Amino acid sequence: MSLTGRSVTVRVPATSANLGPGFDTLGLALSVYDEVTVTVRQEPGAFVEIQGVGESVVATDASNLVVRALAHTFEAMGQSVPGVDLVAHNVIPHGRGLGSSGAAVVAGIVAAQGLLEGIVDIDTDTLLRLATELEGHPDNVAPALFGGLTIAWVEEAGPQHKKLLVHRGVSPLILVPQHTLSTKVARSLQPASVPHEDAVFNVSRSALLIAALTQSPELLFAGTEDRLHQSYRASAMPETDRLVTLLRSHGHAAVVSGAGPSVLVLADGPGQRLEAAELVARESKSPWESMLLAVDVKGASVHTSLRDA
Repeated sequence: MSLTGRSVTVRVPATSANLGPGFDTLGLALSVYDEVTVTVRQEPGAFVEIQGVGESVVATDASNLVVRALAHTFEAMGQSVPGVDLVAHNVIPHGRGLGSSGAAVVAGIVAAQGLLEGIVDIDTDTLLRLATELEGHPDNVAPALFGGLTIAWVEEAGPQHKKLLVHRGVSPLILVPQHTLSTKVARSLQPASVPHEDAVFNVSRSALLIAALTQSPELLFAGTEDRLHQSYRASAMPETDRLVTLLRSHGHAAVVSGAGPSVLVLADGPGQRLEAAELVARESKSPWESMLLAVDVKGASVHTSLRDA
């Protein structure tokens, strides 16, 4: 079957990983989306057009991360990689701890899944495995693929996930700074070992956070306490550390979003979320963009169409 003329449009949500104590394990899908349209053409290679975030910065050839993820999927499924035209409408901020690279990986893999529909069946386990191979760890790609709150782990059979529904009272607020931070730099500050009591502390808070997010939002403040990674990375993002400290001193469940430097506040209702946003606008010494979001419950979606070859 020729794929020439087949086109898919993929929509992928932003994500926030860690959520405080759930380091490299917990992730949350958020209602900010990148949208990618991929059309198969007769000529080999890739032509990429970027609109929005990353325009004039993101690669527009075969080295583009979405294109590489698509090619990786075709090759893994034993299929020849086609030539493609790709148009990306990017909204997810880059380098801010909101899963932009994970979203690009997921976009490419899900686009390949859509293009290969009727030729090769790619199940959810395979989607997660391919995404993890490219991203390195599953905590961002799992919620981007499946939506909601995800617990991700790796065992001998490969990466696994469990999706949970978030309590309707949970109201996320993302605070985005103007500066970026490399995930590699943030990870380099992580020690090889931590005190036993800190490990036990985070185990208890991670368990509590699951209960808070799914059943008891009033426990979000206690459930987002962390001793495993945020304090070690604070020196690389002092403004983020100051903002988290400010918000938590006023009773708001604030954490570093992913590797940072954005801040995630998990409010237990719209009123508390608005209070947090107003506090930041009033007392922060540096500018932060406030994004009042919902939890995305669907994850990545794909629409397939057939154009004239």
